Amino acid sequence: MGAQASNGAVKALMPGKVIKVNVCEGDAVESGTILMVLEAMKMENEIHAPHAGRVKSLMVTPGSNVNGGDVLAVLE
Repeated sequence: MGAQASNGAVKALMPGKVIKVNVCEGDAVESGTILMVLEAMKMENEIHAPHAGRVKSLMVTPGSNVNGGDVLAVLE
């Protein structure tokens, strides 16, 4: 899964690079929807929505480098 969530914030579990973002702000998502793909240690990790909701904000774009614990997106 590659992410953790708290209070609607979807966070990276490890450092890496965002290589693809599959959603836009305002999109409705179901639990398990692939929000984005993060490359870490030469492996692609899918970041899934932890619950159904709407994408309130995206904090990253393709090419963004992230650290473990960084907020990737916020769901409401």
